Amino acid sequence: MSTILDKIAAIEAEMARTQKNKATAGHLGLLKARLAKLRRELITPKGGGGGTGEGFDVAKTGDARIGFKCFPSVGKSTLLSTLAGVYSEVAAYEFTTLTTVPGCIKYKGAKIQLLDLPGIIEGAKDGKGRGRQVIAVARTCSLIFIVLDVLKPLQHKKLIEHELEGFGLRLNKSPPNIVFRKKDKGGVNLQTMVPQSELDQDTVKTILSEYRIHNADITLRYDATSDDLIDVIEGNRIYVPCIYLLNKIDQISIEELDIIYKIPHCVPISAHHKWNFDDLLEKMWEYLKLVRIYTKPKGQLPDYESPVVLHSERLSVEDFCNKLHRSIAKEFKYALVWGSSVKHQPQKVGKDHILNDEDVVQIVKKV
Repeated sequence: MSTILDKIAAIEAEMARTQKNKATAGHLGLLKARLAKLRRELITPKGGGGGTGEGFDVAKTGDARIGFKCFPSVGKSTLLSTLAGVYSEVAAYEFTTLTTVPGCIKYKGAKIQLLDLPGIIEGAKDGKGRGRQVIAVARTCSLIFIVLDVLKPLQHKKLIEHELEGFGLRLNKSPPNIVFRKKDKGGVNLQTMVPQSELDQDTVKTILSEYRIHNADITLRYDATSDDLIDVIEGNRIYVPCIYLLNKIDQISIEELDIIYKIPHCVPISAHHKWNFDDLLEKMWEYLKLVRIYTKPKGQLPDYESPVVLHSERLSVEDFCNKLHRSIAKEFKYALVWGSSVKHQPQKVGKDHILNDEDVVQIVKKV
């Protein structure tokens, strides 16, 4: 394990020494590809097996999962216990292990699991595989909270981002708009839809050769970087939203607070004084992109207490049926829907109908 880390350190040092210009683009692309392969080796167990390990077999429960990441003594424990204590309606015994799970909160009818993600790099360095375990859990999160001390946010932010990025997590980013198809023959065919400032035919070929790919069709639909191309070739990146929680705002001035509010993806809070939790929870809800659908049994009022929570990418009536129970879709005849997704109240719809937040649905089964 240490030899991989030595190789990573050597490549990072060489990249830091190399000047960025057109002449070195191919060489830097090659180094970045080697780095990506080494990092993959670091977190992929030999033989492809090996579970998440002791203390990390965290059962996924609820509608979403949030991972907390930070440096020591920034107030994460206070924040977690306050959130889980104030908003939790779920006991700790719902979870298989308490090593990384401080609790679960209920918000707007959704159950949201809160996970503590300990240091990743430190674990990988001592060869215990803890880094692998933590990253395996991190990659299942619907949202990452990075908790920062408001008095030294930028240096910590960069280090944590670097750590997570190195393990294939892409924060607040969309997947690269690159078409990449391997083929059996015909060499490398590169098409560019817009002028490229970093990638040209030679650089692309150099990166591909590091992966022993000599025949491929590649289309760059925007001004892409070699990092973007490597992410597409690796194919195992996780694109996850992230909110930066700037803690200890009781220690700064109102003027400084005004500036912080303008930083993208940031929420200033005080875990100790429980300040600004409403803002935090609203932003959490927005970034999780969850939608509440209420059920209405025949002849009864809708159940507004326990909504069926869906993700905004999976909002069909069929998704709703599957969330309730797998067998319902098979017996489905039609659904009656009240709400903003339909013109008439109620309206008869089929399985493909797309629901909106706070719609009310009654399923009618085949007789």
